[in-house]
Amino acid sequence: MTSARLAALVGVLLIAAPVLVAAQGIPTPQRDPRGRSQSARPPAQTDAVRPIPVRPPESVVFDGSQSQRALVDRVSAYLSSLQTLIGDFVQIGPDGGRSVGKFYIQKPGRVRFEYTPPTPIDVVADGYQVMVRDRNLDTRDLYPLSQTPLRYLLADQIDLVRDTNVVAVSQDSAFISVTIEERQILIGTHRLVLMFGAKDTQLRQWTVTDPQGYETTVAVYNLDVTHRPDPDMFTINYETRFQ
Repeated sequence: MTSARLAALVGVLLIAAPVLVAAQGIPTPQRDPRGRSQSARPPAQTDAVRPIPVRPPESVVFDGSQSQRALVDRVSAYLSSLQTLIGDFVQIGPDGGRSVGKFYIQKPGRVRFEYTPPTPIDVVADGYQVMVRDRNLDTRDLYPLSQTPLRYLLADQIDLVRDTNVVAVSQDSAFISVTIEERQILIGTHRLVLMFGAKDTQLRQWTVTDPQGYETTVAVYNLDVTHRPDPDMFTINYETRFQ
């Protein structure tokens, strides 16, 4: 697996601690044989200017205080209010490589990430499985959605305190950040930092850190919550696995 493809798996699957582990061989995914931080603040989010991934506010350990809980509840309410979301993204992989693309979300359980060439990756979740397709290699890897943290963002309703392990939350004049950890005995600890606008609570970026300390950051922009994606975009053709 190339470093670009591995970075794509890590960044888009958000999130993607179990998928990264699977890509490294624990466990082996189901396979269809045919089948990338800077400190500057982001510029205005327009079609012509892409945001620059930024460092989150200084981390403050989550202690369940009223003020911290209010921030997390605000983020949970925002995520729960989303039923559809379309936007563009910029991804910075562990090696500093940069890739771009477009994503589509339709709750419950459906998402599509389309990378712009030369990155050959598409990622689709249909509510049950997550498929990672490599257009160059003509491969399709499948992972249960229930075993990836994608399930948190694609659920109809989410309470981050109840449904995840929140370890830090902080806010400055620009951003709210929420840090989530997933600990697995055999694999290690993955950390996910979600960042939202301090004024509008819109999703701005996320960073996932794997047990080896490798970071992948994805910044999103041009967000649209008014248009409903074509349901066919989230279809996975399982029959190709057996041809």
